[in-house]
Amino acid sequence: MVLANTAGAVALLLWGLHMVHTGIVRAFGSDLRKFLNYALRNRISAFLTGLSLTAILQSSTATALMTSSLAAEGLVGLMPALAIVLGANVGTTLIVQLFSFNIFALSPICLIAGIVAFKAGQKNRLQQLGRVLIGFGLMILALHLLIEWLSPIDAAPATRTLLKLLVDEPIFSFLIAAFLTWIAHSSVAIILLVISLAHSQLLTGETALAMVIGANLGSAINPLLEVGKSGDLASRRVPVGNFLNRVVGVVLAFPFLHQISEIAAHANMNTALLASTSHLVFNLVLAILFIIPLTPIANMLSRLLPAKVDPSDPGVPRYLSENALATPSIALADAVRETLRMVDLIETMLEQVMSALLRNDKNAVSLVSQLDDVVDRLERSVRLYMTRLTRANLTEHEMSRAAEIMSFAINLEHIGDIIDKSLREIGVKKIKRNANFSNEGAQEIKGFYDQIIKSLKLSVSVFVTGDTEALRLLLLEKTEIRSSERTATFNHLTRLREGRSETLETMSMHVDALRDLKRIHSHICAVAYFQNERNRREFEGIERGFIAEESFPAIVNTGN
Repeated sequence: MVLANTAGAVALLLWGLHMVHTGIVRAFGSDLRKFLNYALRNRISAFLTGLSLTAILQSSTATALMTSSLAAEGLVGLMPALAIVLGANVGTTLIVQLFSFNIFALSPICLIAGIVAFKAGQKNRLQQLGRVLIGFGLMILALHLLIEWLSPIDAAPATRTLLKLLVDEPIFSFLIAAFLTWIAHSSVAIILLVISLAHSQLLTGETALAMVIGANLGSAINPLLEVGKSGDLASRRVPVGNFLNRVVGVVLAFPFLHQISEIAAHANMNTALLASTSHLVFNLVLAILFIIPLTPIANMLSRLLPAKVDPSDPGVPRYLSENALATPSIALADAVRETLRMVDLIETMLEQVMSALLRNDKNAVSLVSQLDDVVDRLERSVRLYMTRLTRANLTEHEMSRAAEIMSFAINLEHIGDIIDKSLREIGVKKIKRNANFSNEGAQEIKGFYDQIIKSLKLSVSVFVTGDTEALRLLLLEKTEIRSSERTATFNHLTRLREGRSETLETMSMHVDALRDLKRIHSHICAVAYFQNERNRREFEGIERGFIAEESFPAIVNTGN
């Protein structure tokens, strides 16, 4: 009966952990990925990010899997990803420390508050937070039941005989704990089980230490097996790094388990406290040992586990050579070539979205989304390549050029987002409603498109050659498109007022499309801001002249 009750309590503990994890991911899933993507300034902030995420998700395995996935997609660098996992390992110790205190009175409070929030929420964040509170309540309750049901085991000779093998064989205890952690997908649950057994004086200090180390190793197995099933070795870098970290810890700690348990006994430290403290110390020591050499470790993993390259994949960089990083001038030229690939893709996206807007082409809509994914991947590749290049000793001109290339690539990626998330959506809405622009409205949008394509070609000329005449024409186009937008909006309102083939529905689509095209043009013109000082001074003069023209349109129109 005791064994059955214990198994039930462990199952309840795992289910509570699952509810906490599920609730957090459903409530903040997209925000968590953004947080991972943008909060990785250095290895220390990445370490703290991993620690915080694990405290929220209640699972270092969940954090490791999410981080491995982002690293495999190129959203997170390998070194920050390894630092996140180190922080996640320390984060689990804080969870264990929390549950080691007498917090059982919180269980009914969490359960009641969770039920109320879950019932009040309507498939929104409040409902998921209610799920999290219910999970916390179940975990606290399960821990209380474990301790209560295991407390009378001392007097049971059969139970002591069953556990004698664990007590006498630390290696077997280590393997059992690693296996249970792999099965349970949670080192927290197994460590808490070890603490519960220690509270009932069923484990010696050496056995408890062996099981704690085994649980830490077992927590690294699941990410290792679950990530990289596609066959890409690069996706296994983070879990392999984490597993090696755990192995080093086992090798360093296992020979001294007996001595550590004797020191704890001399200090009058009970076995339960020894288990929770050793879990914390084990992960802190490994974090301190590995946080400094993360860069060479990441480089080693990159060499041992090379990325799988598919030549037919358009999102794979073609010109970003690793060998060229040693020669900045060549690396900059390669980055320019890769960025020009993005320009070609953006031009194709614009062509396809115009086909969707003007001809209700359904096939063009799906193609735009596919091309945007490719643009996003190429932008990440160029950005990471430039980041690596700027770590070398570059001249001021080379640093400026690298910043210009990165800025141009980022602006192209923003253009792709506008096309995919805004213009494409207008096209989808127009196709679903079978709406059509008037002939005049379609011509206005087509005219905007032609101006943008012209400006895109001029921006490429400025980007590649720094041609001042192209720069002047580009800025002139910027003024022209402002004027064209005002004229098109006025004409559209006039047609709507006079009832000439315009409706309120197409008016909204028309105005939104013009707005988005103008935003695209602004990103195209941003290349002008990253030229050399001479061009920049010229740009400022041209810009002041354009502002003056816009301020006095009557004078400009008369030619005076």
